[in-house]
Amino acid sequence: MLRKETEKFVDSSIFEGMTSISALIKAIEADKNNRRIIKILFDKDRLNSKRPEYGFLTAKSHTLGYELELCDAERISEITIGNSHGGIVAICSDREISPLASQNIKPDGIYYMLEGVEDPYNFGYAVRSLYAAGADGIIVGARNWMGAAGVVARSSAGASELIDMYSVSDCGEALDIFRERGYTVICAGIRDSSDLFDTDLRPPLFVIIGGEKRGISRAVLDKSDAIVRIGYGNDFNGSLSTAATAAVFGFEINRKVRNL
Repeated sequence: MLRKETEKFVDSSIFEGMTSISALIKAIEADKNNRRIIKILFDKDRLNSKRPEYGFLTAKSHTLGYELELCDAERISEITIGNSHGGIVAICSDREISPLASQNIKPDGIYYMLEGVEDPYNFGYAVRSLYAAGADGIIVGARNWMGAAGVVARSSAGASELIDMYSVSDCGEALDIFRERGYTVICAGIRDSSDLFDTDLRPPLFVIIGGEKRGISRAVLDKSDAIVRIGYGNDFNGSLSTAATAAVFGFEINRKVRNL
């Protein structure tokens, strides 16, 4: 177990469990990204209890062209990190994340950038919430957690494969591109901020959320249209996790957009 703990943050394109694999299949079929499944390993001792899953994966192997192999549980355990895979894992290719360009941006969308997130689990939890809240896309910096795609997919319940994702060199570049498209740019922050629940959040909107430790640079905060905080219910000086912040921002924006 100690060896696996040390490997949590290394590059991995091994997708664990049916939730992640089903989301990836849906993304591939919808041409959401260019990742491909090379092989799926299926624990032969779980075949009787998971006949529907095996039948589904067999059918998809014919259309998507991957190999489906029955194997021992020990082989699956050797290549997985978690214990929630249910005896089903997919070995996949890398996903190419396209550079952000003006033509990729919807004219009236809602996009988020997650900057400085400290681990792939927190990143995945944030992506899950933003996808569920209706985000049109996620922007990531040059250094991001999509190299640990299997971990991110598991923590995001597959949302990381379904959502549009684009890369930039840094927040400043993303801000400039969205500003050119006529987007309002807001940053999650505390100093000189307005309350999220009192802020005009109508699209087109680009939201930058920083990690708990590094946050967002002063230069980007100064260039944004607004710095926005989450109003707490108690006197609390601490910051929320990136995942919690993303969930609150995502669903408050979703609520206000639905009421426009």
